[in-house]
Amino acid sequence: MTHVPTPRPGGRILVDQLKAQGVGHVFCVPGESYLAALDALLDSGLEVTVCRQEAGACMMADANARLTGRPGICFVTRGPGATNAAHGVHVAEHDSTPLILFVGQVARGMLGRGAFQEMDYAKVFGPFAKWATQVEDAARLPEIVSRAFHVAMQGRPGPVVIALPEDVLTEVAAVPDAPRVEPAPIWPGQSQMARLQKMLWAAKRPVAILGGGGWTPDAVAAFGRFAARFELPVATSFRRAMLFDGDDARYAGEIGIGPNPKLRKRIAEADLVLLAGGRMSEMPSQGYELFDVPKPRQAFVHVHADAMEIGRVYAPDLGIVATPPAFAAAIEGLQPPNDIAWRDETRAARADYLAWNEAIPAGPGAVQMASIMAWLRGRLPNDAVVTNGAGNYAIWVGRFLRWRRFGTQLAPTSGSMGYGVPAAVGAKRTLPGRVVVAFAGDGCFLMNGQEFATAVQYGLAIVVVVVDNGMYGTIRMHQEREYPGRVSATALVNPDFAAYARAFGGHGETVARTEEFAPAFERAIASGKPSILHVKVDPEAITPTTTLSAIRAAAGG
Repeated sequence: MTHVPTPRPGGRILVDQLKAQGVGHVFCVPGESYLAALDALLDSGLEVTVCRQEAGACMMADANARLTGRPGICFVTRGPGATNAAHGVHVAEHDSTPLILFVGQVARGMLGRGAFQEMDYAKVFGPFAKWATQVEDAARLPEIVSRAFHVAMQGRPGPVVIALPEDVLTEVAAVPDAPRVEPAPIWPGQSQMARLQKMLWAAKRPVAILGGGGWTPDAVAAFGRFAARFELPVATSFRRAMLFDGDDARYAGEIGIGPNPKLRKRIAEADLVLLAGGRMSEMPSQGYELFDVPKPRQAFVHVHADAMEIGRVYAPDLGIVATPPAFAAAIEGLQPPNDIAWRDETRAARADYLAWNEAIPAGPGAVQMASIMAWLRGRLPNDAVVTNGAGNYAIWVGRFLRWRRFGTQLAPTSGSMGYGVPAAVGAKRTLPGRVVVAFAGDGCFLMNGQEFATAVQYGLAIVVVVVDNGMYGTIRMHQEREYPGRVSATALVNPDFAAYARAFGGHGETVARTEEFAPAFERAIASGKPSILHVKVDPEAITPTTTLSAIRAAAGG
């Protein structure tokens, strides 16, 4: 007997599709344009996190996706809600994160009239979403949501935007649910793997660089075993340090902003570079100077899930179109040479990394961020999730912490300020048993710091470390380099961030000296509340290796 689907309104059909896809969390800012979907969420069994601003909601969904491997789900209203959320969509596009943003839309009969908050979302989001569309028929919701999950996860992961006309969500249709979507793996060919093995056997100074999205814990573990068999030095790309165990004897460090000069030199002088998963864009490529464009001087192997990325910037000697899990599984079958010629190079790479990571340079002021990071390196559990946005404060995070496991680093390669706090909220909502620590500069924090209220609302005991130097430090650094002594539009007057935390119902403390940080952090953890540690640093301490005055002097100011 043929099953006849029960008629349902579009809002219910939509939410049922999310359940069919295994969605556990939804992040949103409510809006009248999708009331029918909000109503369907009420008794759906899905965890709904109500946020304070759409950028924060979208970034929480991004964090959820990075931790689960499935698309993060965000709902926002039309017009300003959608444009606020664009911030998070841009992060997902640059960072290869699977994400689906649902946007309320005016009713179909009003389209094209310039109705209240009407926008053409396919045009707005088309340039930086993998797919942007609008649902015109409630009966097609299962089809469109299914396709959205395929697009978001398949190949290079990324964001999808779906506009939902208000009357589509109230329209009744009898349609079956779509089946659960799984991305199709893209396997490398046997001939490609055989050639890769030959190239490795012929190398004297090889190095691997891991980056991009689409990795899994199993894929990371498999690559670790491969590196151990080949005794291969492994670097990670910008803000992708969690892709290789920082305690592994093969780990050589992160190639990103302000990298270890010895690592940069090692990659530049390598005779074989294996780039797996990443694009090697501006930041990790050191402004596209680490490799010659279009043909790198090193023998270059590029592994990427998107065929259009192979050769886009760098013409490889061997291009392999493969998803990270499939490639990592395939290299399990490769055998190292009998005599590994680069053993000493690997040991030297590791020694260079440890010297860079463990050195504690002294800087100006009573708060020494390098010392604080060194203490946290020994204090945080291996599965702690550490988040940050953008700004010079993040240099200390990237250089002095050490990531041990996949899924413990949430940081935007897009350089998006304001990411750290909502990412921490999304991480704690997704993995409530983990320690979650967010780092933010004073400018970075106040871009999405209102999401601290979301942490309080849901009892999410994150610890936010606000590094306050009273300015937009990165821009000030560039100003001093390009226009020494001419400070324009970078000075900030900040609130008492510890009092801010307490005003929301959280725990807040001020740290004015290095030795105050450890006990303040322990009290924050013990409080069981969302916490802010307001760390006041000297404005001169602009990076671990220089000061504003030194930059100004070097520029002739």
